[in-house]
Amino acid sequence: MADRIIPNGSGAWSHGGAWSHGGAWSHGGAWSHGGAWSRGGAWSRGGAWSRGGARPGCGSRGELPRRRVCAVAFASVLSLAACGSPPPAAAPTPPVSSPAAVPSAVPSSASSPSAVPGADCVGRTLGRMSLADRAGQVLMVGTSVNAPGGLANAVQKYRLGGVFLHGRSTHSAKQLRTGVAALQKRAAHPLLISLDQEGGNVQTLKGRDFPRRPTAEKLGAGPASRLRDATSDEARRLAAIGVTMNLAPVADTVPAALGEGNPPIGFWHRQYGSDPAKVAAAVRTVVPASQDAGVLTVLKHFPGLGRVRANTDTSTKAVDKTATVDDPYLQPFKAGIQAGSAAVMMSSASYPALDRSAIAAFSRPIVTGLLRDRLGYRGLIMSDDLGAGVAVFAVPPGQRAVRFVAAGGDLVLTIRPADAATMTRALTERAEDDPAFDKRLTEATQNVLRTKERAGLLRC
Repeated sequence: MADRIIPNGSGAWSHGGAWSHGGAWSHGGAWSHGGAWSRGGAWSRGGAWSRGGARPGCGSRGELPRRRVCAVAFASVLSLAACGSPPPAAAPTPPVSSPAAVPSAVPSSASSPSAVPGADCVGRTLGRMSLADRAGQVLMVGTSVNAPGGLANAVQKYRLGGVFLHGRSTHSAKQLRTGVAALQKRAAHPLLISLDQEGGNVQTLKGRDFPRRPTAEKLGAGPASRLRDATSDEARRLAAIGVTMNLAPVADTVPAALGEGNPPIGFWHRQYGSDPAKVAAAVRTVVPASQDAGVLTVLKHFPGLGRVRANTDTSTKAVDKTATVDDPYLQPFKAGIQAGSAAVMMSSASYPALDRSAIAAFSRPIVTGLLRDRLGYRGLIMSDDLGAGVAVFAVPPGQRAVRFVAAGGDLVLTIRPADAATMTRALTERAEDDPAFDKRLTEATQNVLRTKERAGLLRC
């Protein structure tokens, strides 16, 4: 779940209520993203970057250096988009680093994992974390894009790892940047800031500084150069206001025969095409275009929502009976993984040929067996919205977080701020009672921190 677009009787979307990546969205939300974070509260794309190698102009392309500081000034003006309005001036943003294999989890106790002598920045940061820190770091909680400050107390109290800016906004880049920076000041550890900026019907930011983008279907039908340029331009605009992660691209393939009969994706033309090879080519273009411009990508919704006939935001009947471990519709996800996507989002639909007992988000055979082990993915695994999605209503909110992490997931997304308390408590209690789960929670936290390091957020 992410952006919830709920059709009314005339087929139009409605403003109001919650939203989700499965397809529906609501009006009112908040978000932002930027570069490096400082305890003084300011965001900056300058400063020390991590991961061996220097940022553009300071060393090798595609890596975020850890120990060097490259001073940058707010200078370059982002390229013009279709509507012709110039974006705000901002510090140039570095490309995001290529993925590195995630090592095994640092040994942990129910209180605090021990720092490993000579450990890297991730290891040292993890070693200083309490159980409460780790429980908070694996949560990404939603807030209004137009009033992100409403989540400030929860960010501080529950030590949240990320914030999802939801709703729709025509605020200026300056307003958005200010809201995000203020939220970062309250964080114990710098936040991953995300939103849905797919284009078409799923575009959180609009207005003068964020021109409307065509749907993925239209962009996918055009030349790769157009898709690449549009993605790079959008990512630069997002990076300039402090957004570190765009919950895109959609890697789902919708069969031509189904088309708009697919509620979460096809109805809104969110897919890049009806041929998995063509969708894979588009995803292969989008991932580096966004990440080289400073915004991490999230492939969604694994293992695919293109064949379902119900929306997980509004139904428990989203089922794909066709998907198998050899499904051709996995091709776009494989392409995105090979291109180095920082994250993959799990679907909340059911796939009985893969696991008859649980939806994908709660399925160890799908999250760990298929995505981690069979496809070899080593990046961040996040959930779709586990807060407001009807597909998960049968499970108590706290157990939704526990079951996702236990299945092999790393970052729990919920658009409901009230879930922060419930989910952190459930994660903490389970870790205190179950050493194996505590180790899994440590591993998930480590993956979140590695993603922050990759985004240039982690400082040691």
